[in-house]
Amino acid sequence: MKSLAGLLVIFILIIGLSAQAGTLDEVKERDELICGTSGGKNGFSRSDGKGNWSGLDVDFCRAVAAAVLSDARKVKFVVLPEQELITALISGNVDLLPGSSLLTQVRDTALAVRFVGVSYYDGQGFMLSKKLAARSILELEGAEVCVQRETLMEQNLDMFFKRNKIPFESVPFNTLDQAILGFTEGRCDAVTLEQSKLHDLRLNLGDQEGVRVLPGVISKLPLGPVVRRGDENWFSIIRWCLFALLQAEEYDISSGNFEVMKQNSNPHVRILLGLDESTGTGMGLAQDWALNIIKQVGNYSEIFERNLGQGSELKIGRGINGLWNQGGIHYAPPFH
Repeated sequence: MKSLAGLLVIFILIIGLSAQAGTLDEVKERDELICGTSGGKNGFSRSDGKGNWSGLDVDFCRAVAAAVLSDARKVKFVVLPEQELITALISGNVDLLPGSSLLTQVRDTALAVRFVGVSYYDGQGFMLSKKLAARSILELEGAEVCVQRETLMEQNLDMFFKRNKIPFESVPFNTLDQAILGFTEGRCDAVTLEQSKLHDLRLNLGDQEGVRVLPGVISKLPLGPVVRRGDENWFSIIRWCLFALLQAEEYDISSGNFEVMKQNSNPHVRILLGLDESTGTGMGLAQDWALNIIKQVGNYSEIFERNLGQGSELKIGRGINGLWNQGGIHYAPPFH
């Protein structure tokens, strides 16, 4: 009986070790995390051409590097066309797609990848010319809307106005660039695409007086990190890195006060910071993995504000990307 129990323990240990093998070991051996990105998306993933990257997705990669390698700087960004990112991930050319990938049922089940969670809740919105005085989407009666032809955006546009019995005129174009040009040339009253992209477009059209992004969206566009299917431990690491950012914000732990927060007696704070026990053991991470994220990158609020919010040129409000107790829908499960 004792020998049987011993074999069982060995078997459990082997299973545990095999669960930790894979991407984590490759990243540690390489001493570098490779993130795939399409680049050029202001607020999410953009390079200044001199090797300096910024954005919500960029900072998420740095958070993972801080957790896994204890150094947020050990990240390599590989720029690829958007349609090649999933292939690069599946083939092992990149370790992680940090965000800006749209979570859908088909993508999450039909492809050899797994969506970890949602790092940014986007939605399809509208930018209006000064000709329109509408204050809500429901006031767009009679509007002429530029849209890219044969896309999800066009489908959503048609369904929304039909469902709400609002008369409008669709002005379709073959490409997104053509649709935006049509709007700037006055061939329509509004243009529709992802709201996060509309805020960037507004900056580029800054000299056009009266152009504004209308509050509200007509669709759900949840964006978040993606990993290869079959590596459950890597999936868990990336997911809990996202949760650590959110949990740190909820507990008011930031890159500026983490040293003070080490003295906090709240057991939940101490568990997150790895002071009294380790939450990283089961994932093959160091005891201070979450502390390294906060210390080197910050919490979710810090990342959001400097890349998308009031500390950025985009000035996007938190909205539903706020925490659950602040009017948003983001929250992390308990760590213990």
